[in-house]
Amino acid sequence: MLYAKIVVGLPVEGPFDYIVPANLTKQITIGSRAWVPFRAKKIVGYVVKVTSASNIKNLKKILDCLDEQPVLDKNMLALTKELSEYYCCSWGEAIDTALPDGIRKGKKIPSFKPGAGSVKPKDCAVILLQDLEGVARWDIYIKEIKDALSQNKSAIAIFPDINSVLKANDKITSGLNTQATVLYRNQPKELQAWVQLKQGKPGIAIGTRSAIFAPVNNLGLVIIDEEGDSVYKQDQEPHYHARNVALMRVNIEKAKLVLGATSPSLESFYLAKTNKIERLICPRNRTFPEVKLIDARFESSGRRKKQVILSRYLQDSIASVLSSSGKALLFINRRGFATFASCSNCGLVLKCPRCDINLVYHFKGNILNCHYCNFKTEAPSICPNCNSNYIRYTGAGAERVESELARIFANAKIARIDSKTAPDTKGADIFVATSAITKEDRLNFDLIGVIGIDNSLNRVDLGSSEKTFALLVNLVKLTQNKIIIQTGIPGHAVFQSLEKRDFNYFYEEELKTRKQLNFPPYRHIILIKLRGAQEEHVKQRAESLFEKLNAAPRLKSIRPVSLNPGQPSQLRGKFYWQALILSSDVKAACKSLKNYLKDFSHSGIIVTVDVDPL
Repeated sequence: MLYAKIVVGLPVEGPFDYIVPANLTKQITIGSRAWVPFRAKKIVGYVVKVTSASNIKNLKKILDCLDEQPVLDKNMLALTKELSEYYCCSWGEAIDTALPDGIRKGKKIPSFKPGAGSVKPKDCAVILLQDLEGVARWDIYIKEIKDALSQNKSAIAIFPDINSVLKANDKITSGLNTQATVLYRNQPKELQAWVQLKQGKPGIAIGTRSAIFAPVNNLGLVIIDEEGDSVYKQDQEPHYHARNVALMRVNIEKAKLVLGATSPSLESFYLAKTNKIERLICPRNRTFPEVKLIDARFESSGRRKKQVILSRYLQDSIASVLSSSGKALLFINRRGFATFASCSNCGLVLKCPRCDINLVYHFKGNILNCHYCNFKTEAPSICPNCNSNYIRYTGAGAERVESELARIFANAKIARIDSKTAPDTKGADIFVATSAITKEDRLNFDLIGVIGIDNSLNRVDLGSSEKTFALLVNLVKLTQNKIIIQTGIPGHAVFQSLEKRDFNYFYEEELKTRKQLNFPPYRHIILIKLRGAQEEHVKQRAESLFEKLNAAPRLKSIRPVSLNPGQPSQLRGKFYWQALILSSDVKAACKSLKNYLKDFSHSGIIVTVDVDPL
């Protein structure tokens, strides 16, 4: 009798043994999908091993085989297995996240012949490409892809968002005069694109984060553009990071990895610093702009009765640019008109009823909006708590900055640039933009003013400095004249690095801080997150879990550090608590955590594990 070991896309460890019926013995192979009975349901499972013996009694039979050829080759099985061991999820969950929706739901696909392979090099190579202008990297990308194709190898190129993917597709296909396959989640023909790559000859796959799992034949090259972008971290379980999965995959398939960035991640910088990967720098051809830091503490002290949005120095600089028919950009990474609405009488702060988040006031439509769950309500004219008739709006957003500019520079044409607006610098004199502007690399302003940037630094987020620095570096590439930064902490390494024109300064200072705290990249952080509908129940179970971890036999791979409410503590009607753990060995830590969580009672609460949450 033949048996199959099968994993399923649920948070349960496998594999599970099933009997292979006689009529399916020729179809069931490693890497194929099968319909199996599981917990009184019929679900899709993945065959990871076929054997002639089993020690389990009273086994159920496989119901049907879905594939004539395996959907998972040995390399993808190895990759998903390593992903499950690193990111503390089940093997089946890791496989699920690597496949398109149609494959996961059991849709049958046309039969195909596996693509032909060729001899691969003995070792993989990883290059960190730091492009200070964001332009030179494209010639290198195209050359690397061309080299891979000439060796009958495939290439995967990954970009932060769909717009970037579509632009990259145009650049790469026109530069190479060949077609590529675009692949991203929930695209209209995702399954068709996946099958095309699976059964095709070596070619090019261009996509977003999930394209790291593209089923290309004979992988020779992976490119991750703007590898430090936080979008490469999956916010759903398994919480994988595309860069880390790419490192796993090129190591398994002996391919080359190019990590492109204007501002590299601290992790990649550290790998280069310790000579584990190669670092290449594309220098800036244009003149590096003057960086002027304005200490907002002194600016606000002179006019305490009124909130200062634009410093006098910034106003004068904008006026000077306008007088010479130049273009100015004002950057503030906050949408809306005001970020804080409160009653001046009783002090009530207007928050989202479903999230522990301040509602943002939008002047257009006179609404209060939650930027997490998109809850909207009309802005009240009186306080809902004490019936006072004055609601105070503070904390400037992009709309408020635009309004202030219109008041000060009445004769100037002012426009806002956001993710829904194609930038056109001919249509106005002053532009107001949020982070969407950092995706551009062909714009050039005579002056850039940065407002409210301290809010990005003051978040409860270990990676806040790194993310803020990346924002500013991407702004610097949009001017060769002058950038003015209003901040209350001008001595911070983020700002000093720009003022000194030495990007390495920030990385070295940040590494010193991380080393003192024993934080990444010197240790790994693991967050165990608990969420549920009843606040007190979530808190009690979180405390119980933390006590269990502390009382467990001390393992070198796990060190519980703290237990705190989530940030935010309530989101979309659910309450969050999280335990922070430090680890020197992620795989050993995840193995232990799986054992602890297996016996942990948490009825009505969802528990997830987030490895390397930065």
